[in-house]
Amino acid sequence: MKSSTITSADNHDLRLLEQVATVTENLKEAVGKKIVGQHDVVDGLLTGLLANGHVLLVGVPGLAKTLLVSTLAKSLDLNFSRIQFTPDLMPTDITGTEVIEENKTTGERIFRFVKGPIFSNIILADEINRTPPKTQAALLQAMQEREVTTAGQTYPLSLPFFVLATQNPIEQEGTYPLPEAQLDRFMLQLQIGYPSNQEEEEIVMRTTGDDESTITPVLSSSELIELQQLVRRIPAAPSLVKFAVRLATSTRPTSTDTTSIANKYITWGVGPRASQYLVLGAKARAAFRGAPIPSYEDVKAVAPAILGHRLVLNFEAEVDGRSTESIIAEILEEAHKWT
Repeated sequence: MKSSTITSADNHDLRLLEQVATVTENLKEAVGKKIVGQHDVVDGLLTGLLANGHVLLVGVPGLAKTLLVSTLAKSLDLNFSRIQFTPDLMPTDITGTEVIEENKTTGERIFRFVKGPIFSNIILADEINRTPPKTQAALLQAMQEREVTTAGQTYPLSLPFFVLATQNPIEQEGTYPLPEAQLDRFMLQLQIGYPSNQEEEEIVMRTTGDDESTITPVLSSSELIELQQLVRRIPAAPSLVKFAVRLATSTRPTSTDTTSIANKYITWGVGPRASQYLVLGAKARAAFRGAPIPSYEDVKAVAPAILGHRLVLNFEAEVDGRSTESIIAEILEEAHKWT
């Protein structure tokens, strides 16, 4: 029987692992035809893709969040749907609805389910915080169970299934912050910052000319599923799992592993899903390099994007002007002593 993890004898998996670095470089090259810079964000997107996790992109308007997602979708031979979230969007606009059809021969009327845009491989949930919680919640079951239930009938979603949501952090009027339960379903939250002067000059040159880059798909759905399964089979040492769990529990004020900064500034720490994603993210990062085993540095590399949106800071953090990023950075500094 085939081992559930990669071993030295598993030549097929080892060959696949060697190909992952090539595949990710090809994807980066394809995305780079449209997107200038943002290398860390692209790495985060590919980490989520290989780990089969959803990603939330946060950035001010004009930073090409939507273009980044649509370009990644074009570089993959997958079905793509864009859902523009607005205050009047209804849950059925996402999941689909039942319609009544009449059989012209018998006159019998029957219900038929018309699938919504959620029935795709890559979903761009654009400005997800601009729609009410009732509509936001339509994504919950799909993101976790990869299925949709309507009118008592459950419909499985096609795999792979990947939700990429965008959110504007500065606009508050007419928006609805995502509840913690839904934030927790996003593996990563990636912050998109402003480009450098040199990058912005390149952006202006590209977007004000008449050259149009063509994106050619470099990965099929079956190939992506195979790579996602490969990432799952990469073994994680018990010491690395212990490190990831301790990193998660160190954010919880009630834990015996808590850090002093967590006790001072954090009301609620991260849950067990963060521990799982820390290990999965580390495995995906290891696969980027063609490495058969993830390292502590891989865990630390994915930690800010995995922990940040799961922490609830207290009033004292606000008074002292402490950000989530600075608190996580201090916790990671403390983590150097554990290895």
